[in-house]
Amino acid sequence: MKNNHHWGVTSRREFFTRAGSGLAGIALASMLAEDGYAAAVDPLAPKPPHHPPLAKNVIWCFMEGGPSQVDLFDPKPLLEKLAFKPVPPSFHTENLITAQGAKPSDGLFPARRPFAQYGQSGLWVSDWLPHIAEMADDLAVIRSCQSDALNHVGGVCQMNTGTILAGRPSLGSWVMYGLGSAQRDLPTFVVMQDDKEILGGVQNYGSGFLPANYQGTLFRQGDTPILNLKPPAGTTDPQQRSKLEFLRALNEWYARGKDDDTELDARTRSYELAYRMQSAAPEAVDLSKESDATKKLYGMDEPETKAYGTNLLLARRLVERGVRFVEVYSGSGSRWDAHSDIESNHTQNCKSSDRPVAGLLKDLKARGMLKDTLVVWGGEFGRTPFAQLTAGAGPEKYGRDHNPWGFSMWMAGGGVKGGQVIGTTDEIGLRAVDEPHHVWDIHASVLNLLGLDHLRVTYPHNGRSERPTVTGGKLIPKLWT
Repeated sequence: MKNNHHWGVTSRREFFTRAGSGLAGIALASMLAEDGYAAAVDPLAPKPPHHPPLAKNVIWCFMEGGPSQVDLFDPKPLLEKLAFKPVPPSFHTENLITAQGAKPSDGLFPARRPFAQYGQSGLWVSDWLPHIAEMADDLAVIRSCQSDALNHVGGVCQMNTGTILAGRPSLGSWVMYGLGSAQRDLPTFVVMQDDKEILGGVQNYGSGFLPANYQGTLFRQGDTPILNLKPPAGTTDPQQRSKLEFLRALNEWYARGKDDDTELDARTRSYELAYRMQSAAPEAVDLSKESDATKKLYGMDEPETKAYGTNLLLARRLVERGVRFVEVYSGSGSRWDAHSDIESNHTQNCKSSDRPVAGLLKDLKARGMLKDTLVVWGGEFGRTPFAQLTAGAGPEKYGRDHNPWGFSMWMAGGGVKGGQVIGTTDEIGLRAVDEPHHVWDIHASVLNLLGLDHLRVTYPHNGRSERPTVTGGKLIPKLWT
């Protein structure tokens, strides 16, 4: 009679594969976790950071389309002085290529709104963002950001994955890979868009060449961000459990000899996560638990701010429950893209996002969560300081073209030292001149705040040890020192 305890086990790899299933896997996973090797059984098991982290979670407020740095966080008096005059030759724009053909000779375009200094730090903020301005002493504004992208698809892709070409893992996926999951009943990396799809779609939150387990989870807008959380009427828990066990057995049988089929493993684990989410997720996304005062803080009492405020309140509830990385898009489909009539465009987009973002910061701070939660604000690039003319219209309808050479982002919380400006652009806000910081520097610094060394978060792919910051990346220590 054949001994089924040994039948078919022909390699060390298959031993661990089988040991990871059933009750034996529980004991093995526990022992491996104690020694820091839990990922050998479970790729989402918690992993130790490289150094003590300052932040536990990230909420990334992504302003898709490119908000204008010279209209929001980087005032330039010279724009007013040289209004509608061609850009002086000293700024060397002769070989400048813009996305939609805006020309430096069309004239410098003054800021659309006045700036004022706020807080004890005296941080300059446009009156387009009066609520965020109230939090000036918590913001570290990086005015010298740089990207390689001229268009939106490439820019959004690079701000998420480090490159303008699709196919690399997103930053949230690298965080999952580097740290694992802090809880087991909700996704570790969540993405929320508004009523339009993110330009480039899943490439911006995909796992790239990392195993498929590390891909982000897209939440829907509205009252049901996650579909099908409730099992069909009449279905018992044992019935569900039995179906899951049967599916897992079939998948394990099919996966024999297919060690590189990470999508199948990810799907199996997603079934398990969906099962566990039936009890945890409904409570996590139930905003009725929040007070009217909290909802008002996020702007959920006004039509213009309700959508983004709802998503940011949900983001706070998720990180409160251990979700590591939440990315929340404002203006999905590049609606910050003000090629014409920047007055109307930025008025609308600032209105819809200013109060919710400030509400998030205030809420996190009041709950004692801001010290552990890193909030990042910015788009894929900025806007040109010279005008993009609108045919047949006067300056009141002018816009600005894409500017990847020098733009502003800010961070708050998560160990970041607020009330400061890092880096500068030239006198017209066209190029970063002091302390330029590429997208890779932003990513390296976010990872560092989470306790990860971007040079040590590596994965073998096509004969190369790949890392989140591709071939560059330097830290921005002023953020936390």
